[in-house]
Order: sequence, then C-alpha cells, then structure tokens
Amino acid sequence: MTIRKWFFLFWTTMAIGAGATLVTGLAMQLMDQTLRAYGWSGAGFNTFNMVLVGLLIGAFSQMGFFAYLTVNYIALSVFRKSYLWSALQAYTSIFALGFLVYVLYQSRDQTGMVLFWVLPIVLAVVAWGVGYWKTRLTNNKAFIPTLFLMIVVTSLEAWPSFQGEGGEVSASAIWFMMIPLAACNAYQILTLQRITSSPDKKETASARGAKTA
Repeated sequence: MTIRKWFFLFWTTMAIGAGATLVTGLAMQLMDQTLRAYGWSGAGFNTFNMVLVGLLIGAFSQMGFFAYLTVNYIALSVFRKSYLWSALQAYTSIFALGFLVYVLYQSRDQTGMVLFWVLPIVLAVVAWGVGYWKTRLTNNKAFIPTLFLMIVVTSLEAWPSFQGEGGEVSASAIWFMMIPLAACNAYQILTLQRITSSPDKKETASARGAKTA
C-alpha cells in the first residue's frame, strides 16, 4: 500500500460516502416531509449539508476499515492458525447481529417495528452478498472476514445513531448512518485487493489466464 494508492482509496471512499449519504438523505426527505429543513427553498442548503456529512462518514468509515486491518494483522500473528481467527470472527458476526436485533427491539417504541425486522435482515443479506462477491474476486478465505467487516465494523461505526440524542432514538438517523457506512465498507473491501496487488502479480495472473485460455 503506497501513499498514492492510499490517497486514491481515501478520496474515492469519501466520494462514495458523499454520494450514498446524498441519495439516502434525498430519499428520506421524499418519504418524510418533516426532515426537509427550510422547505424546498432550502434544497441547496440540505444538499450541501448531506454531502458534507457524507464526506465525514466516508473518512470515518476508512478509519474503521484500517483499524480492522490492523486488528486482523495482529490477530493472525497471535492465533497462529488462521481458522481460529476466522471462527472467532464468524461467532462475533452472529453475536453482533443478534445484539443488533436486541437493541432495535428495546427501542421499538421509538423506531418502530419495521426497522426492527428490516435492518438486521438487510444487513445480513448485504454482508452475505458482498462476501460472496469478495470470494469471486479473491478466494473463499475472504468470506468470513468480509462478513465481519460488513456486520460488526459497520454496526460499531454506526453505534452513535443507535444511542440517539437525549435518549431519543430515531430510525431516520440509523438509516442515515448505516446505509453510507455499509456502502463505504463494501467499496473498500472489494477494492482492497486491486490497489494492493503489485504489477508483477497482475502480469502473472494475466499470463496464467492466457495459458488457461
């Protein structure tokens, strides 16, 4: 990972965060008119704020992503055998998903039953889909780490939205953080092998593909 590659990942992740936040925010405004600050006349102000928040979410997502990569590197050296670390990540992912269900159930009076049912299912399906895509790009060993990133890391990054302000938990705030964070994390994990692979490895892979063909 060179400075140039990291710089590319940094800005593209922030762009993904800004785009995902903007789309999420606009969709939420269309569905709930109470979220429109200053009415339609303030559309430009709303758009600017959403893009700004999206850039911050993208940067925050990248901090969590690199924190996971650091923990992953340390854990592999501690456990020695990779399957032990994979088993722990799988267990933690299941536990985190169950804990998410518990938290949403506790706040169901404020957030509604729709969020309680939909969010865990959507997060699990998205994590599974990203994990499957990751295995197609790399190998089967990448499936569980991808699930861990998409479920555990994304939930931890979005945890402030589950706390609310003054004890008031908002379903809109949860969706507003979870969707861009999941998009950013998915982008980073699916892009990682491309920006970290050396030219020699790419040439070797191309040569193998040519021989196979």
